[in-house]
Formats: sequence, structure tokens, C-alpha cells
Amino acid sequence: MTATTNDIDKAAGVLHAGGLVAFPTETVYGLGADAEDPTAVTRIFKVKG
Repeated sequence: MTATTNDIDKAAGVLHAGGLVAFPTETVYGLGADAEDPTAVTRIFKVKG
């Protein structure tokens, strides 16, 4: 899967708004957030359980 510029722009908007993004790696999916946004970091821990 190749990300387009539009995909990257959408993901950046989600991150900027404090949301989470999922993205594929070679072996698993990753979950990302703005590491400097405490609310977003808390969301990562809640989602991961």
C-alpha cells in the first residue's frame, strides 16, 4: 500500500486535531498520535487497553 499526498494530509489533520492514526508497517499495524499532546497519548493507552 502506498500513501498518497492526500492520505498524508488527512493523517496530519487528524494528528493535529488530537486524533489517532493507524498505519501499516512490514509486519503489524502501528498506532500513532502527537506525542506532545497529553490527551492523544492517553487515548493511545486507552485503545491499547
